[in-house]
Amino acid sequence: MCGILAIIGKGKDEQLVKQLSKRMSHRGPDESDLHVTENGHVLSHERLSIIDLATGKQPIQGTSKAWMVHNGEIYNHQKLRDTVLSHHEFRTTSDSEVIVHLYEEYGYEFCDMLDGIFAFVVINGDDYIAGRDPLGVKPLYYGLDERGRMYFSSEMKAIADQCKNFSTFPPGHYYTAKTGFVKYYRPEWEDAAKATDEVDYFAIRKTLTQAVEKRLMSDVPIGVLLSGGLDSSLTSSIAARLMKDSGQKLHSFSIGLSSDAPDAVAARLVAEFLGTEHHEVHFTIEQGIEILDKLIWHLETYDVTSIRASTPMYFLSKAITDKGIKVVLSGEGADEIFGGYLYFRNAPSAADFQKETIERVQKLFTADLLRADKSTMAYGLEARVPFLDKAFLELAIKIKPEEKQPKTYDGVEKYILRKAFDTPKTPYLPNEVLWRQKEQFSDGVGYSWIDTLIEYCSEQVTDAELEAAEERFPYNTPATKEAYFYRTIFHKHFPQVSAAQTVRKWIPKWQENTDPSGRANAAHVQADTCIAQVKIEI
Repeated sequence: MCGILAIIGKGKDEQLVKQLSKRMSHRGPDESDLHVTENGHVLSHERLSIIDLATGKQPIQGTSKAWMVHNGEIYNHQKLRDTVLSHHEFRTTSDSEVIVHLYEEYGYEFCDMLDGIFAFVVINGDDYIAGRDPLGVKPLYYGLDERGRMYFSSEMKAIADQCKNFSTFPPGHYYTAKTGFVKYYRPEWEDAAKATDEVDYFAIRKTLTQAVEKRLMSDVPIGVLLSGGLDSSLTSSIAARLMKDSGQKLHSFSIGLSSDAPDAVAARLVAEFLGTEHHEVHFTIEQGIEILDKLIWHLETYDVTSIRASTPMYFLSKAITDKGIKVVLSGEGADEIFGGYLYFRNAPSAADFQKETIERVQKLFTADLLRADKSTMAYGLEARVPFLDKAFLELAIKIKPEEKQPKTYDGVEKYILRKAFDTPKTPYLPNEVLWRQKEQFSDGVGYSWIDTLIEYCSEQVTDAELEAAEERFPYNTPATKEAYFYRTIFHKHFPQVSAAQTVRKWIPKWQENTDPSGRANAAHVQADTCIAQVKIEI
């Protein structure tokens, strides 16, 4: 994981470029380097060393005069080296280097050959290509300055005050000056009509296990984010099984306001069951409020649910890197794929349910993936997301929606995922966690976190200010005092209209209360007793 900055066009002061790149130094605290091409274009890189600690410094030159920078991980890099790129001369053992050689071999048509997460720029003379991974796990922004120079960067803070306009680079696309934006990722699952497959529990278990296994690729220690919910618990369980044979100890991490928080209680149970070396972190509401300004600068969003959930993850990320861990597995994506959010219970039809799951997966880069990347990378921590593996997406989303709807199973969300890992002879998880009701991360750390946060924000914004919100913020006008407060902080750091336009608000469907907290859904009030059972059994 890293921070990348590329400027296509001559005349940019090299020292200024270094300063712009250093705004993202938190993404890559291990190394920093810059290369100016013969034609005057600039590539800069802030490195977090994960693969090839010795020779993997970037920018990397190809066999020809092509140079590249990359943020992310290419999980099939060794297979590419051994097959289609076997005749190329490699300068490093870094997974990133395959990108520049694929460009040399195939021109622009290679992004779909990559299995991994990535944002990259390759420059060859005056020719260049920029690309982003299929779902936007890794962030990328692009912009244009007054002199017509093109910018690409991992975070918009590096280019916002340099460009006359800028935007979010769309996931699943590449860009060249000759072609413009080209959508290279065209999976069958994007067509809701093709969701006709029957459930195959063995295939679900096998494909997710393979997704976790490839994400254990690392030359540094790996941990797991263990909230105690189904998704993070499953990825933790699979990782623990895979690492057991190697003799490695898996470190697990959870966070809450106290040891009695819903997530903390369940996480301890899972950690004990799996035999991980568990670390529990606590934060206070006052600490959370105190870092809101810095957090929003890191996140580059004013979306309410992203900020609520990122606060505990921000504190947790610092605790993890303090332990010497650089990579963690995380459970993002499962709720979108399987319709796990409580509001999905209210879907008016199976067709509506399926369309919403697809749309949520496609928009993950605006919310959960943005949070997962930027709140962890604030401390140089890489988060990997097995549920968003391309093969797993193709399998899971194409299952017919009737098999995924909670109402098919008396209101149990993500039933088929739970059932796939319900193996009594060799259990993956304790039953009370495997069948635990959904808690959104911002709720699970302790209900008083959101309640107090809403109250605090309300005290910072007057009724008159909220009434005049549309005049001050005509685009994406905040509707609550909490949203107004976050927007004010965001505007202080990123006053450009282009910056405001990069943000998408996460709003649940099919419920009267549009607050993004899971507890705003009536289904939460009718919750089963799984959480209480966990507390009793510990």
